[in-house]
Amino acid sequence: MKNISKTIKKAAIVCLSGSVFLISIDSLAQRRVGGGGGGVHRPSGGAHTRPAATRPANQSRPATRPAATRPGSNGSGTKVTRPANASNTKINNRNNSGNRNSDNIRNSGNRNTNISGNTVNRNRNNVNINVNNSVHVRNNRNTIVRPGPRPYARPPYVYGGYRYNCYHPYFPRPYVPFYWGPVWHPWGFFAATLAVTAIVVSVESTQYHYDQGVWYTSTNGGYTAVPAPVGGTVNNIPSGAETVNTGTVNNYYYGGTYYEKDGEKYTVVAPTAGTIVENLPEGGEEVTIGDAKYVKFGETYYQPVKIDGKDKYEVVQVEKE
Repeated sequence: MKNISKTIKKAAIVCLSGSVFLISIDSLAQRRVGGGGGGVHRPSGGAHTRPAATRPANQSRPATRPAATRPGSNGSGTKVTRPANASNTKINNRNNSGNRNSDNIRNSGNRNTNISGNTVNRNRNNVNINVNNSVHVRNNRNTIVRPGPRPYARPPYVYGGYRYNCYHPYFPRPYVPFYWGPVWHPWGFFAATLAVTAIVVSVESTQYHYDQGVWYTSTNGGYTAVPAPVGGTVNNIPSGAETVNTGTVNNYYYGGTYYEKDGEKYTVVAPTAGTIVENLPEGGEEVTIGDAKYVKFGETYYQPVKIDGKDKYEVVQVEKE
């Protein structure tokens, strides 16, 4: 039994020694492999077999980027291939479009301003034109000059197929309108409202508004001053009216309008040729006829004259030859 036990112990010691020896050899082999020897057959051994050699980083490095597409190397390629340029282009386009839009806005603003300014101006011109047309039409109907009561001793001034008859010689001077005060207004003046003293006067089925020597017709949004209608009758005329002699009866003259007294009332009449007045209102037109200059209101002509050293105007009788 003792021999058997010794034999088993010896076998165990041999096995243990063999295991230690094998472990030592294996460790030594692993050290050699890590130091570069005999690692050709091991996947993790050689440096040339490491994945670093096949990494795609070599292909994606900046050294391999196409230099031809950079801005400094090829302008056409740059514009086509580089997104940054495309985005810049879009930005520029947007900026340009923005500029164009802003220009359009500015232009449209100017147009709108000019159109709105121009619209306001056109409307005002239309008002003036309408008023002037109304004035001319009414003058053609209402301010025809009545012939003078006595024959003319002076030969008429003839020009352009017309004879211009006056009792006094022509005395040239510039036309200077006379101001009758704050309550008087020339033809074409627009008033949004009238004073409570205004009255309504009907002449040939047309309604007029009369207030302190000024005649108005109703227009859009207010009233427009017009020539006094022949035949219009009122109870009172302004105290500043002057008396003028027509050669037969006296007329009362105020602001370019002639009145004749009819009982207790005053009726608008057409001017009589040869009548002399000192002042003409605003709204006349200075016209040159040959060598003479007249002041024209509608179809009524006034010739500048000098009487007793004073500047005055004479109503001209115009006749066709």
